[in-house]
Amino acid sequence: MEALLQVKNLKQYFPVESGFFSKKNSYVKAVDDISFDIYKGETLGLVGESGCGKSTTGKMLVNLLKPTSGEVIFQGKDISNLKGTQRRSLSKEIQIIFQDPYASLNPRMTIGDIIAEPIRINNIYPKEEIEKNVLRLLDCVGLASYHRNRFPHEFSGGQRQRVGIARALAVNPSLIVCDEPVSALDVSIQAQVLNLLKDLQKEFNLTYLFIAHGLNVVKHISNRVGVMYLGKLLELSDDKNLYSDPKHPYTQALLSAIPVPDPKNKKEQNYIKG
Repeated sequence: MEALLQVKNLKQYFPVESGFFSKKNSYVKAVDDISFDIYKGETLGLVGESGCGKSTTGKMLVNLLKPTSGEVIFQGKDISNLKGTQRRSLSKEIQIIFQDPYASLNPRMTIGDIIAEPIRINNIYPKEEIEKNVLRLLDCVGLASYHRNRFPHEFSGGQRQRVGIARALAVNPSLIVCDEPVSALDVSIQAQVLNLLKDLQKEFNLTYLFIAHGLNVVKHISNRVGVMYLGKLLELSDDKNLYSDPKHPYTQALLSAIPVPDPKNKKEQNYIKG
């Protein structure tokens, strides 16, 4: 299978202010020497608790953060230190859907203008075709054409996230980093958005890096799953093997924390010390 993106020995260390008399520089190792591939057309799930480094990893893939060291290779080229025009060209290929549908949309812009903005900036379509494609994208994510002139505050959280998805699709990317796109939504709405993402993946031949807190969410969308803890990638496996035969104790603990409908079938919960 063809690797669309390769991550090699990626690190992101954030400096911590030391005391006046301290001679050593301290760092928070947000991402600590991780490597993995994302294959064309697949969904790679990346899970772990808050602060484990999964969102930081996603931001480095879309060039929102510069790595401390390591490589991010996309279609054979290292994209970890791009600037200017090269960085803008990358944004056509790799997009991100943010976690918070309330904070990620400009409240002063209409929904149509939010979707049209990346099209204009990147010259995706001729000026006279922009409006037609905005309406097409609204339809793709399950919104009506009359929503085009409304503002973000007029929509629910699920609808706003659909707008965020349409904005990501606007530049015809090949890879989308989904940074916890359903964590701020109600459970019933989460299922709708997950199904939408799966349908869009088939329609547009997309590749996803899907970031989430728990294994119960990524189970429904991922082909392979990676588990992160304290900046390290502990385990990476296809979804069937990971759920049926987890190798690492932390993965076992995450699986034991998934709620079950029948209390009689509840598994003994594992706990990790340290």
